[in-house]
Amino acid sequence: MKKVITYGTFDLLHWGHINLLKRAKDLGDYLVVAISSDEFNDLKGKKSFHSFENRKMILEAIRYVDEVIAEDNWEQKVEDVKKHDIDVFVMGDDWEGKFDFLKEHCEVVYLPRTAGISTTKIKEGLSAVNQ
Repeated sequence: MKKVITYGTFDLLHWGHINLLKRAKDLGDYLVVAISSDEFNDLKGKKSFHSFENRKMILEAIRYVDEVIAEDNWEQKVEDVKKHDIDVFVMGDDWEGKFDFLKEHCEVVYLPRTAGISTTKIKEGLSAVNQ
């Protein structure tokens, strides 16, 4: 069985997220999604609309996702790859090169982002509507 992992906050889920998850799952048989814990988001200076538990529940309901784990710090990726027997690490291409250190442990793939959609754009649009 070929196992794939990807990371993200996955807040305000949209079709770009679904597209990324589908393409990640297409690279293997089993997809692990690591989502930023609320505490890790605080450390990064980010605030999610949905709590970790709610984001986890939403992701677990998506047919492409086989397992959801917490991301608690930047350094855990090598440990996750080893612990979960990961064959392919997947991230959006805006992170190109940032995770190449994982190549000694697994294949690293950077997928193009879905054009025209992002959580940041959604948040900016909601902010404009509420002003």
